[in-house]
Formats: sequence, structure tokens, C-alpha cells
Amino acid sequence: MPPNATSNHGSGPSGRRRFLLAFLALALPVLGLAADTRTILFFGDSLTAGYGLDPDEPAYPALIQQRIEEAGLNWRVVNAGLSGDTTAAGLRRLDWVLRQRVDILVLELGGNDGLRGIPPDLSRANLQSMIDRARARYPDCTVVLAGMLLPPNMGEEYRGAFARIYPELAERNRTPFIPFLLEGVGGIPELNLADGIHPNADGHRIVADNVWKVLSTLL
Repeated sequence: MPPNATSNHGSGPSGRRRFLLAFLALALPVLGLAADTRTILFFGDSLTAGYGLDPDEPAYPALIQQRIEEAGLNWRVVNAGLSGDTTAAGLRRLDWVLRQRVDILVLELGGNDGLRGIPPDLSRANLQSMIDRARARYPDCTVVLAGMLLPPNMGEEYRGAFARIYPELAERNRTPFIPFLLEGVGGIPELNLADGIHPNADGHRIVADNVWKVLSTLL
């Protein structure tokens, strides 16, 4: 199985119901927050959702929340990851997610596009539309783009075209950029689940390190 890509596990109606319940559980208790508390929205696929982790094992967005609290920063994290999401599926559900105020949007999508062989130009256009929609809804929102790489079996030409999506979008939109979300995790068996694709609890701690290097400068 490819070491550095997302999968389609958890998609479909049941997966979306689980996402809605998890999202509401995080998004609704805003009345108890301080008026100046700001929101970081992690919007992605199974990597963000924490596919395959035990209930007591936090995915990287929850680990980011822990670091924020330890630093005494007035931010809350919302995990809007949904296993199986492509960029097209993310674009369809983004408006619903943006009904709550978002100050930082961490955009982690595209891995499933790559595994399905979706044309990179289409993935690029969907990601650009998501960036545009977030900024139109919240002009002061900072978008952080998380890059992804594909396994060798996808072919060098396609892999290269796919890999260029993220740095080019980051430069065009002047967004903070995480070059490769799974840096130090992809391809390392002891840091992934048995499927060889999704990080285990130890892998998510390293992913959190990768994200924190960029995110901490924005807080």
C-alpha cells in the first residue's frame, strides 16, 4: 500500500453522519468560550479525521489543541476531517462548515484525488475555489495549505504534476505552506497502521510537529 497517501475508508452516508456528529460536538459549545477566542478549522480527509485510531488516541488536530492550551493561547481547534473526501467533495461541504467563524483554515485535501487519478488541474481548481470561498466569507481568515505527495506507482509524470499543485497554489495565494504533511511518517511502518497509509498514534504526533512548525508562527 502507498505510504504517503490517503484512502477512501469511511466515506458514504455513515461516514458523513459520523463527521456531522463529531463536528457538531466541537462546534456547538461556543457559548462557553471567551468572546475573543479564535478558531482554527482543520478541513481535510482521513488524515485529519484520524482514521483507524483508538478513541483514546488523538489525531493531530487534537494534539495541536493540547499545544495551544499548554502555551496559554486563546484559540480553539475544530476538526472537520472526513475520511474519503476528495477536493470536489470538500468543496461541496465547505459552505456548511464555514457557517461558524473561522480565523485560520488548515486545508488538507487532495490525497484521494491523486489515488483516483483525477486530473491535477481539476484538483487545483477545487482547492483554489475553497481558498477563494473562505476568504470571501471571512476576509481576515488565514489559509494554511498542507501539501501531499503520491506513491511511485502513480507514474512520474502524474506524480510530478500532482506535487506541483500545492507549492504553486501557496505561492499564488500567498498562503503559509506545509510542504508535506506526512514528512517523517510516510513509508515508515512503525509510524503507520497496518494498511501502510494512515498514521498511528506515534505518527500523528510527528504530523502535529510538522503542522506546528508553520501554525505556531501564526498564533
